[in-house]
Amino acid sequence: MDKKSKMQAEKHLTGTLVLSVFTAVLGFFQYGYSLGVINAPQKVIEAHYGRVLGIAPPDRHATNGSGEDGTVPVTEPWGSTEGTSVPLADTSEDPASSPHILTMYWSLSVSVFAVGGMISSFTVGWIGDRLGRVKAMLVVNVLSIAGNLLMGLAKFGPSHMLIIAGRAVTGLYCGLSSGLVPMYVSEVSPTALRGALGTLHQLAIVTGILISQVLGLDFLLGNDEMWPLLLGLSGVAALLQFFLLLLCPESPRYLYIKLGKVEEAKKSLKRLRGNCDPMKEIAEMEKEKQEAASEKKVSIRQLFTSSKYKQAVIVALMVQISQQFSGINAIFYYSTNIFERAGVDQPVYATIGVGVVNTVFTVISVFLVEKAGRRSLFLAGLMGMLISAVAMTVGLVLLSQFAWMSYVSMVAIFLFVIFFEVGPGPIPWFIVAELFSQGPRPAAIAVAGFCNWACNFIVGMCFQYIADLCGSYVFVIFAALLLAFFLFAYFKVPETKGKSFEEIAAVFRRKKLPAKAMTELEDLRGSTEA
Repeated sequence: MDKKSKMQAEKHLTGTLVLSVFTAVLGFFQYGYSLGVINAPQKVIEAHYGRVLGIAPPDRHATNGSGEDGTVPVTEPWGSTEGTSVPLADTSEDPASSPHILTMYWSLSVSVFAVGGMISSFTVGWIGDRLGRVKAMLVVNVLSIAGNLLMGLAKFGPSHMLIIAGRAVTGLYCGLSSGLVPMYVSEVSPTALRGALGTLHQLAIVTGILISQVLGLDFLLGNDEMWPLLLGLSGVAALLQFFLLLLCPESPRYLYIKLGKVEEAKKSLKRLRGNCDPMKEIAEMEKEKQEAASEKKVSIRQLFTSSKYKQAVIVALMVQISQQFSGINAIFYYSTNIFERAGVDQPVYATIGVGVVNTVFTVISVFLVEKAGRRSLFLAGLMGMLISAVAMTVGLVLLSQFAWMSYVSMVAIFLFVIFFEVGPGPIPWFIVAELFSQGPRPAAIAVAGFCNWACNFIVGMCFQYIADLCGSYVFVIFAALLLAFFLFAYFKVPETKGKSFEEIAAVFRRKKLPAKAMTELEDLRGSTEA
């Protein structure tokens, strides 16, 4: 057998495996759709909130300074002081009836999605072990369908409350799904394809974002008549996933290690790998099962108190924090607003352009991640985002002096997204499952998921206020964070490319992680040889 044929035999990419992974990542498609759908129709929904609440919508070009006559200057991008003036609604009799209330409701509509994710992420390990990976994904789809119905029917009740409730329930679904999907995909994937298939999580997210942006155009669904349908449309993906899951095999690792069903695990492996001898993977699972048995069941509390897992937990949390606090969700949530302030005539189309670039480079990352490795791509992405954030800040600050700086800001935004998709975007979703063996994996995924969602909530809730406060310098904050994340990743994050779960776990079983990244790589190579 030649080398190419041998590689193909090792990878075992079968139709059942493709169907199973595609079906699972539909959960991430819904996550991406929910992230992006709230962006384009912002003004339309805010205007509807204003009519329901009897409040004039806020002008996003307004600065914090107000004129003596009760007007607010409508300005150039953040921080500029020149512009025209528009009268504010008279709120002297009722202080609560203020444009700031609309800002609060809007920020809550955006960020409550992450609150649902935070709450449900802690139950991922329990529901995944209790029901199994496939049945768990089936059951949690009920939450997605319910949440999308609430948003789709928003015009028939207090729209602001129905949208907030709908996004919270949808967030509950996405919090569970964002833990169950990587768990399932990592357990059904062959080692040679685990990285590439793991990046499909991010591809599903950006595809969801792109489709939501296109459908959010005002001549499609992003108008005053159709926006409830736009918000609730991801329920269709939930229904599709529900029926396709009925065709998917259960995780062989779950069947063998958790339930001890050897024959069922073999059948599942044969369905996933085709006509091949499953005994090699069964032997690997047996080794992992023995290791898990010796570890006993690892709770979230034990995950933090045991020195055995300390370094791996720190790495798992920091990659999640770096993904969210990199500033990418500020782009996803408020990109239309940012392009508008950068002087772009048609900001909605520029936002869709970001979605297209996002999707293209996620596809590229699928091929890069197994060639270049997780760690190197993660580092390259963080550094590229850091440079882009600095360029974006320069463009926004100097825009009032040089009109061509709008192009600098636009290019910087596109590069920011490109570098995110190279590493910090896809890698955190599957590297946590790679860092831990079967025993601590569910607890680790739950903790990492909670951390990711908590950071998501903080960015979604606070970015608009921070942008108003910091003006054109808002991305300096993200640049400083990106520098800190880069330094941490350089010294602490190990390479996991092509390693089994046990080989990766062996790195963290040492008393202390080596101080330098090269030493870590040598340890990994040594464990491979052993």
